[in-house]
Amino acid sequence: MTLATPRPGDRPAGPGGTGADGAGTARAALAAARASRAAELDRWLGSLLTAGGTPDDVALIAVGSHGRRDLTPGGDLDLVLLHRGRADIAEIADRIWYPVWDSGLRLDHSVRTVHEARTVARGDLKAALGLLSARRIAGAHALADELRAAVLADWRADAPVRLADLSAMCRERWDGQGELAFLLEPDLKEARGGLRDVHVMHAVAASWVASAPGGRVRDAHDLLLDVRHALHEVTGRSTDRLVLQEQEAVAHALGLLDRDVLQRSIAEAARTITYAASHLWRRVDRFTASQGRRAGGQRAGGQRAGGQKRGVERRPVGDGAVEHEGEVVLARNADLDDPALVLRVAAAAAQAGLPLAPATVSRLAENAALPAAPWPAEARDALVALLGAGPAAIGVWEALDQAGLVVRLLPDWERVRNRPQRNPVHRFTVDRHLVEAAAGAAALTRDVSRPDLLLVGALLHDIGKGWPGDHSTSGAVVARDLGARLGFPEEDVSVLETLVRHHLLLPETATRRDIDDPVTVRTVTAAVAEVPGREREIIELLAALAIADGNATGPAAWGAWKARLVAELARRSAAALAGGTPPPAPVLGRDRLALVRHDGGAVRVSGSRITIAAPDRPGLLWRAAGVLALHRLAVKTARTISSTEDSAGTAVLDFTAVPEYGTPPDPAGLEADLRRMLADRLDVAGLLERRARSARVRPGVTVPPPRVLIVDDASRTATVVEVRAHDRPGLLWRIGQALGACGLRVRAARVDTLGAEAVDVFYVVDENGRPVEDPAVLAEVRTGILASLR
Repeated sequence: MTLATPRPGDRPAGPGGTGADGAGTARAALAAARASRAAELDRWLGSLLTAGGTPDDVALIAVGSHGRRDLTPGGDLDLVLLHRGRADIAEIADRIWYPVWDSGLRLDHSVRTVHEARTVARGDLKAALGLLSARRIAGAHALADELRAAVLADWRADAPVRLADLSAMCRERWDGQGELAFLLEPDLKEARGGLRDVHVMHAVAASWVASAPGGRVRDAHDLLLDVRHALHEVTGRSTDRLVLQEQEAVAHALGLLDRDVLQRSIAEAARTITYAASHLWRRVDRFTASQGRRAGGQRAGGQRAGGQKRGVERRPVGDGAVEHEGEVVLARNADLDDPALVLRVAAAAAQAGLPLAPATVSRLAENAALPAAPWPAEARDALVALLGAGPAAIGVWEALDQAGLVVRLLPDWERVRNRPQRNPVHRFTVDRHLVEAAAGAAALTRDVSRPDLLLVGALLHDIGKGWPGDHSTSGAVVARDLGARLGFPEEDVSVLETLVRHHLLLPETATRRDIDDPVTVRTVTAAVAEVPGREREIIELLAALAIADGNATGPAAWGAWKARLVAELARRSAAALAGGTPPPAPVLGRDRLALVRHDGGAVRVSGSRITIAAPDRPGLLWRAAGVLALHRLAVKTARTISSTEDSAGTAVLDFTAVPEYGTPPDPAGLEADLRRMLADRLDVAGLLERRARSARVRPGVTVPPPRVLIVDDASRTATVVEVRAHDRPGLLWRIGQALGACGLRVRAARVDTLGAEAVDVFYVVDENGRPVEDPAVLAEVRTGILASLR
């Protein structure tokens, strides 16, 4: 039973990113293929059961995906042979199972009486979930009906316990698999928001605790099922993980334009499922909690100790909003014609740490007025209050988004909504990243004089990723338009525009340039001068935004060392703007000075911190990095500090290095090898070469090629060479060798590894200590470094 891979449609992509005819035709073909295959399987399996006659006390039952008629090409066939204690049931079973095995289908099977199946279901949650979707294929109708009725009766009777167990099982699965909407290589079935969650929602509905999934969830389920079907067809394997190299082919099989459209469609479906499931689990939690209280002795019906019946409490939480059963709903006197109502109710919910009731969101989307441009101050203040609620704002924003309210409030949001980010450093889609950044910025509002601009700036800082070209430049244009739409004064709009245009200024400058070089601070102050009189304010906003952006991106994008660099650069820039004197270059502490005064060279190893003080000479930095590579240490940061204590010129190298894997090397052995290197008694190059020859090359993900930039006007005393590459063992060694082969000396370096990517900046001079200006030599430097990284 194979399907021809559907061809993409001929029509161009519409607003949602799909060609309607092509995608609709392809998906219809997949659905038809599943239905045809299910019918064909039922006829064949039924013939196997009835080959020896038509038994009246045996039934063949499909459970799982075939029970739901959702079986994809790589799916397992789950069958239960039900009987009333027949002695020859093993012969009947063999008559069915062996042909199925011979056909090559993956089979999960069991033989049970109704009592046995019921007992297994009561003791095994996964078995119970399967039997809830039981469907008769052939055999005795009465037997199949008896099984379904018994399993459902037990499921409903045991609902308080079984649903609590089901909730725990789902949360454990989510912790292991992550959120489908935000994964680059998601598991379509098991990740949060995937197919399994819809199956669970049907199981909860079977308990009568919550309603069955609605039309939007069913549509989302069908899309994910089609993606899974196409994945099985494309790969020829039983797999539910949509890896990067298969995404383009799966997109084409579904009639979609490309893999980005596929990812956006998956994210949309997953978030629809996750949002609906979140509401369902809140109902389940209330149900199980109430059953627990009842079991603990509380009287049914919510009676007080004195016997007086207590009404349902409606507690006001804001203008037009009240709390009702743990959710925020509209107050009876809410004015739906008030253009600030939607945002004010949302802000009230977020500030109270409560979810918006889905019915309330739907009513607001259908009937509430929305602010016209320019927004009134009340609406803008409500938006700021919503964002200022911090993490509690994320769920409320998601509720507005699911109802289509966000794109109506901020039309430019459509371009970033569900947009994937294929940089593994990023944890979220673009739109979710923006909301996470704004929520993180809420913790920093005490650090700035204009928290409203910080929160809105965080919400908009990557809005340009929905447009061609550099996202900071295009985003600044969008931010200007949106700032005016939100009703900010002209000068505040200019500040927002500047924040978006330069939101990467501080982190990129702090980590890629020498803070001690006067040009570095002047670069920052020149950028913020675009809004005269607001320069220092913009600096503090940029500093806070850098923190919020970094934390929202992921752990590989932000850390204590980067935070210190950004804070120091912001402080120096603010001092320069204030007319003060920037702080002097950092001086060596007593421990470093003790190393410098050491005769010859000195080494200190303290955990992941490695410091070397030695007479300056060509190649010292990269030779030391080579020793670290020999000990299987990955350089996370490297800094050079110059000492003026002596006339000979002492270089102090500060490394932060962590083991590539396993435990750290013996500090004594590492220190001994560093000293041998300083004494020219260690063949670093030869040892590294032998290690490289013995290393097993394992296939990895495709990464962009390295880039080498010669940064003009970054320094007056040196040539600044920036290298961006995928990190690998000995990377710093290779770059240093290439620089040395070009006759250059490293005067200063800032080496940083962010996740799997290295951004290394070198301040180099020629043999006479001067910057390199000859274009031919600079071209040779670029070529040499790129060649070393092949």
